[in-house]
Amino acid sequence: MRILIVTDAWEPQVNGVVRTLQATIAELRAAGHKVHVISPDLFRSVPCPSYPEIRLAFAGRRAVGRRIRAFAPQAIHISTEGPLGLAARRWCLRNGFPFTTAYHTRFPEYVAARIPVSPAFVWRFIRWFHRPARHIMVATRSLARELAEQRLDQTMMWERGVDHELFRPDRTSHPAYEGLARPIQLYVGRIAVEKNIGAFLDCDRPGTKVVVGEGPALDELKARHPDALFLGKLGGETLAAAYAGADVFVFPSRTDTFGLVIIEALSCGTPVAAYPVPGPGDIVREGAGALDEDLGCAIDAALTCDRDDAAALGARYSWSHCTAQFVKALTFVPDEPVRDTAAAMPRLV
Repeated sequence: MRILIVTDAWEPQVNGVVRTLQATIAELRAAGHKVHVISPDLFRSVPCPSYPEIRLAFAGRRAVGRRIRAFAPQAIHISTEGPLGLAARRWCLRNGFPFTTAYHTRFPEYVAARIPVSPAFVWRFIRWFHRPARHIMVATRSLARELAEQRLDQTMMWERGVDHELFRPDRTSHPAYEGLARPIQLYVGRIAVEKNIGAFLDCDRPGTKVVVGEGPALDELKARHPDALFLGKLGGETLAAAYAGADVFVFPSRTDTFGLVIIEALSCGTPVAAYPVPGPGDIVREGAGALDEDLGCAIDAALTCDRDDAAALGARYSWSHCTAQFVKALTFVPDEPVRDTAAAMPRLV
């Protein structure tokens, strides 16, 4: 199948959306599908306010449409609600071409954490953007229920996966952990206000708190928490070693839709502590981690969990299964050319 993916989140960003797209595209190509990505690097762009790693592309429906026609896709997936996503959405609606979307980020809460805007106002935009999609891909059942409450009930599952060759429990601990007071409590992810990292670092628990990642809140958190160890951005085997050597992985976010780092930590045998909210609430099971409105209590409980149980839970997630769900959710048009006329309505199967 010829699959076109339109995304405003792309390299060199390092986040769950980009990593999920990269892994899914690799699996799709390995299975013989032809995949083309329309991303900000193809156009002039400017940094997104408060999130400069995201580039906002200057691209309208016509410019995006030319690239769509050149590739002649059988399926179009619009991954994000940014400028490129909006342009592709307009093109698809004008040409009667079916498309899917994904709800990667709890956008209303994300925006409200940064600017004084009511989540109810942002939900109006979310409903408008996703309503024409044939399917909205979501990572958890909780998200499907949340969207159904907003009268968006055309959801299909698109979970997340783990590279089990990389993230595994037999990894040697990260060398930076040598000599640190135990238990080592680890956070991995973007260092930004919506991640609620301060709630983790404010927990009064013995041991050492370790933070992996970069982001706009890094300097502030370093200044406020000089006793924490900030390792910066890690990847590959060094990231896996950071997971595997920790005693507990702490996920303080209340707004993430899934938490790819959660299943990476579990796959390394590290129990997870988090709030009982969508995302971790859909993943973490008794014995492999703990959920509590008191994050300190969740940390205490997770430290008593069995690392073998954590690794077994992480082993359930694979990129091959994730990609099979993605293909199942696609709305596609076999053996029909893309036409740029408002009256054209491709045949659906």
